[in-house]
Amino acid sequence: MGEELFSRLTCGLATEPPVSIRLNPYKCSAAKADIPCEEESVPWCDTGLYLKERPNFTFDPLLHAGLYYVQEASSMFLHHVLKQFITEPVTMLDLCAAPGGKSTVARAALPEGSLLISNEPMRTRAQILSENIQKFGHPDVIVTNNFPADYKKTKLQFDIILTDVPCSGEGMFRKDEGAVAEWSTQNVDNCWRKQREIVSDIWECLKPGGLLIYSTCTFNAKEDEENVAWIASELGAEVLPVNISEEWNITGALIDGHPVYRFLPGKTKGEGLFMAVLRKHGEAPDLYAKDKGKKNKERNKQQKISIKPNPAWIRNHEQYEIKEQKDSSFIAISKEFSHTYDIISNSLKVIHAGIKLGELKGKDIIPDQSLALSIMLNPEAFPCAELTYLQAISYLRKEAVTLPQGTPTGFVLMTYKGIPLGFEKNIGNRANNLYPAEWKIKSTHIPDGKNEIIKI
Repeated sequence: MGEELFSRLTCGLATEPPVSIRLNPYKCSAAKADIPCEEESVPWCDTGLYLKERPNFTFDPLLHAGLYYVQEASSMFLHHVLKQFITEPVTMLDLCAAPGGKSTVARAALPEGSLLISNEPMRTRAQILSENIQKFGHPDVIVTNNFPADYKKTKLQFDIILTDVPCSGEGMFRKDEGAVAEWSTQNVDNCWRKQREIVSDIWECLKPGGLLIYSTCTFNAKEDEENVAWIASELGAEVLPVNISEEWNITGALIDGHPVYRFLPGKTKGEGLFMAVLRKHGEAPDLYAKDKGKKNKERNKQQKISIKPNPAWIRNHEQYEIKEQKDSSFIAISKEFSHTYDIISNSLKVIHAGIKLGELKGKDIIPDQSLALSIMLNPEAFPCAELTYLQAISYLRKEAVTLPQGTPTGFVLMTYKGIPLGFEKNIGNRANNLYPAEWKIKSTHIPDGKNEIIKI
């Protein structure tokens, strides 16, 4: 880095990191909300905001409703990259996606008509990814739990692949003392090899002419520039320049001359990040051309459903295909992506897809949390119960919440400030809280201070 740049980095690592959030454009507009943010917003993401202080995010019901995502600003650079290069609908894979920050950035930046597959190899992290994708609420996302080598076997092809690869974590030094303690040159070497293995495994799944976005949260050139150069020369790709402003204080290459983008605490207003964009050599073929003739046959093989969800639960339901799953649950997939979903579900482990409408129990279909948080939910399909702040926190703790007198029996949509939080089942003398147990707020104490970020 040289003395001057390294000195800025070490000084930056000793300071408090900035606090930032990214609004969900499908659920929240800054123009319609009062947010205690700084005058300066995140310059490379039009929905990113720096906050004046760090609030108690856990106790804001609108965070759980998916109106915004807590994310450090540097990672939002993906928004700027996708907006520059992608102007038509694409199929994108986020290969190492948990906890879901970059996946939700991508879904917001991609043109409508695009499909995002969000993958996480580790099972527990894949569940967290699924939760955050469902809270975001966009229907055209599939979440999988597979290793890159599993994707290689499928022969699937993608227009864009994001590889936010595991790394030595130097970009985490400011907020995680454990990352400092675990760092070693041996670990850098191990990560360097693993990163090349991951990219090699997934390379065949990137269409000729497609984009690979290579990303780490580390600073050293061995895991960053050296790997970008290796991908370009050994696998065959061109490293593409990204249009940036000098005012953003992004650092370029430390070695060689490839256009790469490094975010350094103390210089850039965010945490540590490295990113490069590469275009694979070759001309792009017609995606899934060889499978198109099988589409109708595969759809005709689906079993007949005797009890199924009411299509009117979602808006524009005629554009969706309802599919019954092996666990007696039902999902709604856009007809445009139904065939792609069939291919993926037959060869990979799908954790979540489209909109999970509900699950058959006895003679009832229990509406799912995914439906409540989907931007395609038809709120008129269910009676609603508006909650106070304290009631909303109780509901999110999965405690019993008393419904107003006169609330119809059956499934009731619970809302806060008119925003859906989830469902309860009103059985007359009491109501059963249907909020997912694994998502609940575990703390029984509400801290003093500013707990609500967005004032609608």
